[in-house]
Order: sequence, then structure tokens, then C-alpha cells
Amino acid sequence: MAGLVALDLPGGPGFVEALVRAWDGGDAVLPVDPRLPAPARARLLADLAPTVLVEADGRTTLRHGRPVEAGDALVVATSGTTGSAKGVVLTHDAVRASALATSARLGVDPDHDHWLACLPLAHIGGLSVVTRSVVTGTPVTVRPGFDTDDVADRSRHGATLVSLVATALRRVDTSGYRAVLLGGAAPPEGLPANVVTTYGATETGSGVVYDGVALDGVDLCIGDGTLGGAGEVLVRGPMLLRAYRGADGEVDPLVADGWFPTGDAGELAADGTLTVFGRMAEVVVTGGEKVWPVPVEAVLARHPGVAEVAVWKRPDPEWGERVVAWVVPTDSGCPPALGELRDLVAGELPRWAAPKELVVVDALPRTLGGKVRRLALR
Repeated sequence: MAGLVALDLPGGPGFVEALVRAWDGGDAVLPVDPRLPAPARARLLADLAPTVLVEADGRTTLRHGRPVEAGDALVVATSGTTGSAKGVVLTHDAVRASALATSARLGVDPDHDHWLACLPLAHIGGLSVVTRSVVTGTPVTVRPGFDTDDVADRSRHGATLVSLVATALRRVDTSGYRAVLLGGAAPPEGLPANVVTTYGATETGSGVVYDGVALDGVDLCIGDGTLGGAGEVLVRGPMLLRAYRGADGEVDPLVADGWFPTGDAGELAADGTLTVFGRMAEVVVTGGEKVWPVPVEAVLARHPGVAEVAVWKRPDPEWGERVVAWVVPTDSGCPPALGELRDLVAGELPRWAAPKELVVVDALPRTLGGKVRRLALR
């Protein structure tokens, strides 16, 4: 019976070797984020119930966990820092489909290309670099974390492909790479020509839409909705998850005909190009008008006094909800004024999308994967 091997290992050749060894033995792999504090790590292991734990000091511990189904390759946690952990179960067929589709779109040649994996391996953006390298036989260098000098230097020593998030991209020179995959959050404007923006989720096995266009074999549709003309983005394809694994067993999240409801709102153009507005739960309804935070953030980020920005909402006695901008200023002694930011937004978006309140902060709350935690904005 196939087991679940939890790898509590830093990024490096040892992680890749342990993953391949588990796969060769017929087991699935649960990557554990080494940055998790002890209580969150304990909850993760209790909820996802691995049968074996491999730790960085070389210890291998047998546990009273639950087996996996034959053909399962990965269980990737989507939460666990608070509350119960939930794991996305991806089969070998799904991992292979994702690796082949992404590599085909990028034109990856194992004889000439070389991946650099520098994102956390407990998240699909970092882990998928490793798995597509294993599946396609493309060389990969796996690092324990992101380092600006290291990422820039690796392109001068053979690395041609790398996957990054926007916060990392802003800090490093990636001009030496043939292609840079950018995911994890809304992309900034003015991207270099070698950057490919991706849309996807853990449940889709990594990005399934590159620069707005679905990968081969991936279907997209927009569900019915009344969100200002937008609807929920649904995805179908061979790289989708098989189930969610949790403390209470497994749940199949796919709806009729194998569609996965992403929880994101978006629109499909006549040519099939996808535009994603953000999480459906993140829409701000102010005075009856709907405002998506991501487009507002994109405009505000252009202000020279804004280093980082997140847009969310607060209750408002007159408007129901008001748009609020949390800003990390480039100069803490001279933050931008609310009026400047309102005028900037109103010049490109409807006036009701302009923030009615400005909150100056030293840093934005983020997940371990680098995404802004909007619900933590107060």
C-alpha cells in the first residue's frame, strides 16, 4: 500500500534525491516548509497524516499515518499556519501533464536549458520547478532559498529558466535568463521581455495560463455571476488535483464534467485571453459599486512615493464599505498624500475605485509564499 512521505528538508540536491526515492518506492511526497513554527508544523503533520517523516538531520521516522491511493505523487499543503491544514493531492499523471504542457509552451530543451529552483519547495511555484525537471530530464539547481546575488549569478553559470514571485523579481537582475516565470500575485507593469506571467493554483499543479493564454490541453470558462460583469474562473485539464486531503479524509472539489472552480473572478475575451480580477471574496462593494483591489493596486504602485501597496476595505456608515489603501512609502518621512493617490486612481479607473482612506505602514502582512494577507489588514 502506498504511503505518504513527509520531507522536512531544505532546498538542495538532498530534497530532489528524497523525492525521487519516494516516487521510485511507490509513495507520494508531502513537502514540509522548514520555516513553519513548531505548533504549525505539528498541526500540518497531524492533519495530513504522513506515514513517514524525513528530517534534515537524517532521521527517518515511521508514523501512524494514512496511506494514499496508488498513482498519487504529491500532497501539497494550502494552509496550516492557522486552523486545520488541507492538502492538494496530485497524481503522477497530473504532475506529468503539467510538466509537459508548461515545458512545451516555454520550448524547453533538456540539452540546452537548466532550471533554477529558489522558491519555497512547500509551495507549488517552487516545487513544480523540481517536478517538471524530474519528469522531463531537464537539469535543475535547487537552492535553499531566494538570494538576489545568487539568482543573478546562476544565469552566468548555465541557468536559463527560473520561477519567481513579484517581490523577488523587483530585487534581482534576471536579464541573463531565457525565460522567467512570474506567478503568485498580480504582476507589476513594465515587465522585461523575458518574463512570462502565469496564472494557476496549487490545485492546477502550477500555472495553467501563460500571458493570458491557456496551456495546450487546458479549458477555461467563466461561470455565471453578477460581479460587475465578471464571473468565476473555472479550469479543466489533465493536471488538476484528484482530491483534497485533510484531517477528516478526502474531498473531491471538482464539479460537473471535471471543472475546478478557482474562486477567482475573471473575464474571457473573444480570442480566449483570460483577465483575472482577483478573489471573488475580495471584491469591495462601495455605494453599490464593485471594486477589485488588484487593478487599484496596479495604479497606486506607479506613484513614486509608494514602495508597496495593498488595497482592501473597511466598513463605512455611508457607503457600506470604503476602499482603503495600505501603503509602505519609499520615504517613511514623506509618505504620499491621500489626495494624490485618489487623483491617480480616478485618472484611470472609475472614481468610486479611488481609496477613501490611506493607512501608512512599515510592512504588509504576507503569507510564507509572499502573498498579501488582506484579511490581516486592519
